[in-house]
Amino acid sequence: MTTTANFLAVDLGASGGRVILGRWDGARFTLEVLHRFANGPVAIHGRLYWDHLRLWSEINASLQAYTQRYQEPLTSIGVDTWGVDYALLDGAGKLLGNPYHYRDQGTEGMMNAVFARVARQEIYETTGIQFLQLNTLYQLFARVQDADPQLSLAETLLLTPDLFHYWLTGRKVAEYSIASTSQMLKANEAAWATTMLERLAIPSHFLPEIVPSGTVLGELLPEISAEAGFKQAVSVIAIAEHDTASAVAAIPDLDAYSAYISSGTWSLMGVESVKPVITEQSLALDFTNEGGVDGTIRVLKNMAGLWLLQESRRQWQRQGKDYSWDELVALAGKTAPLRSFVNPDDPAFALPSDMPAAIRAYCARTAQPIPDSPGAVVRTVLESLALKYRWILGSLETLAGHRLETIRIVGGGTQNRLLNQFAANACQRPVVAGPIEATALGNIMMQAIATGHLDDVPAGRQAIAASIQRQRYEPQDGAAWDEAFARFMALA
Repeated sequence: MTTTANFLAVDLGASGGRVILGRWDGARFTLEVLHRFANGPVAIHGRLYWDHLRLWSEINASLQAYTQRYQEPLTSIGVDTWGVDYALLDGAGKLLGNPYHYRDQGTEGMMNAVFARVARQEIYETTGIQFLQLNTLYQLFARVQDADPQLSLAETLLLTPDLFHYWLTGRKVAEYSIASTSQMLKANEAAWATTMLERLAIPSHFLPEIVPSGTVLGELLPEISAEAGFKQAVSVIAIAEHDTASAVAAIPDLDAYSAYISSGTWSLMGVESVKPVITEQSLALDFTNEGGVDGTIRVLKNMAGLWLLQESRRQWQRQGKDYSWDELVALAGKTAPLRSFVNPDDPAFALPSDMPAAIRAYCARTAQPIPDSPGAVVRTVLESLALKYRWILGSLETLAGHRLETIRIVGGGTQNRLLNQFAANACQRPVVAGPIEATALGNIMMQAIATGHLDDVPAGRQAIAASIQRQRYEPQDGAAWDEAFARFMALA
């Protein structure tokens, strides 16, 4: 390890972005939010797009904010984002259009159309990736089906964080963890599945070089550095660019007997493995094998997380009831337990106009008591998430071949103490919650390793453990949750 340094983590999420300053004092990290901004889809004529140019302006604003506030040199910067989405560039490196949003309707029906050309099992054996309509593979095949002229004009495809790294440095690459989310990468090697893509008429000439997490891409371009006011070179690092990969990288004490949950809009629950798990059983369970740091694989299940609560809160705000998160959790805590459950991944909850109404309709359809208050809706969602965690935990133990003793929850969802306790109760395992800012810490940790301030990932995880506080939750009410799980499983 070496002495002090400052790092910037650009963390772009589907609903907002943050730029976080990470200070390393030689033993611990401290974090400070430098800049915060909104993000979200832009709807035009029935299609959904991202506004990447506005996000780019926010990144530049954060660089300028750093030089205006701090005199210390900035060591490096790294960008992480959600997975699967991409941009197409022409031969001059210019955008060929606004990138589509992963919830855009253009992928409807594309999975079955792809399976008509390449069998579902073959795709899984090749890529090891969970089947989701939003994956890059189906987004691109939709453009093939539409004979989109951008495909013939494109010379480079860059996944979202790689696009911003290109704009920062001029270098076009695909970092391993983000590339793995595309369902276009071979599971057993860091190489594009070009033979499979050819059968789908998806071009492969525009797919860039794949680089490992922690690659130093170069320095900020001179014009960007000058505009921001930097007096010295700033390195740009291809950290673990998928936000979940960064979050998992930051989990202290993660071992073969731990399951993790990255808890936020989505809940991603899995284990860290030295190799992919690709079997008939993992295919049947629809588990994914995404790239992690140090060549590890994140064997996990992607499920709807706090999305159901976020959308419910938005609906109540539209109705003039602006509940805080603490108020909603308090209301849920006062509501009768274990009455009604929903499958968080039911299609009815994908994009409803009124989420609480969709939850009530689901309960009515499945002959359960209808949650008739905000507190009851919140409790239904939180208990249902915890019960889904239990199902995933059992599947993970089957795939791993041994019992998983501890559940480690990271991300913004760790602040929901009721959900953490419910997870411990439902799974009958102790839960260790923290760090909250796992994605930013994982981003910054990989920068520190790449720039020589930390030796490796184990040293980084130890430094993170020394930098944060964690909360432990012990399981309670086992018999009641066992009975609830039986009712939950009967809904399927």
